[in-house]
Amino acid sequence: MSQTAQRCPECDGAIDASAREAVCTQCGLVVDEDQLDRGPEWRSFEDDGEQKARTGAPLTRSRHDRGLSTEIGRSTRLKGRKRRQMARLRREHSRAQTGSKRDRNQRIGFIEIRRLVSRLDLSSTIRDRACVLFESAQEADLLVGRSIEGFAAAAVYATCRTSEIARTVEEVAADAQASTGELRVAYDAINRELGLPTGPIDPREYLPRFASELDVPHEIERRATALADLAAERNLIAGKNPGGVAAACLYTAAREADYELTQARAAAVADVSPVTLRSTYQALQD
Repeated sequence: MSQTAQRCPECDGAIDASAREAVCTQCGLVVDEDQLDRGPEWRSFEDDGEQKARTGAPLTRSRHDRGLSTEIGRSTRLKGRKRRQMARLRREHSRAQTGSKRDRNQRIGFIEIRRLVSRLDLSSTIRDRACVLFESAQEADLLVGRSIEGFAAAAVYATCRTSEIARTVEEVAADAQASTGELRVAYDAINRELGLPTGPIDPREYLPRFASELDVPHEIERRATALADLAAERNLIAGKNPGGVAAACLYTAAREADYELTQARAAAVADVSPVTLRSTYQALQD
């Protein structure tokens, strides 16, 4: 408790000015009042006082309720009947967050999108845009009779396509809780009904990632980029798998530099067959 040198005008007692009000310690007279709260700006929502927060979570499109819902916290101090009661309240509160089946499906889809974006190491911008695309597909009644997880994976893949981020269907399906067929069916429905501004993927988008996974020198990656430019200029990539074209350019550049790189390794990193790689390789040689 800090005391000032001032004295009380009534009883000449000591003044305590440690709080918002300056109060006489003898008679309790409020001598002065400070309107500013000079204490800490954070609050604690836990019983132990360890979790300090200044504000709530920001609004986000990656949650079905925009992140405005509340949660009942957990306390280790509750025992017996009180602890069981709070567990029941927490369960009922979780159920009440989804008022309809539509909200429940949206919540499941958004959870899958957030998990998939984290596994693919994508940005929060891709996550939010994928959630908006999933919501648009739901408003267009495209989810009726189809897999929710498939549409969540298709929303992530379609967002990558429109953002010119190199991710193949097989890569997304490998981390998704849906099969490749479910993803393709959902993506075709989204692309057909919503008219996504998607175009062919540039094989050059795959080159940095493939070169890093194959651990090839930078000179080979630069030569592969030049070969990809040449292939695009001579229209050699039309109708071909862009990942296979990128792998073929890396393999061709490695052959020119006498760097040890097999067709099987180059094809495996692009998730294509060696036959697909060889067709582009022969075209580049011709």
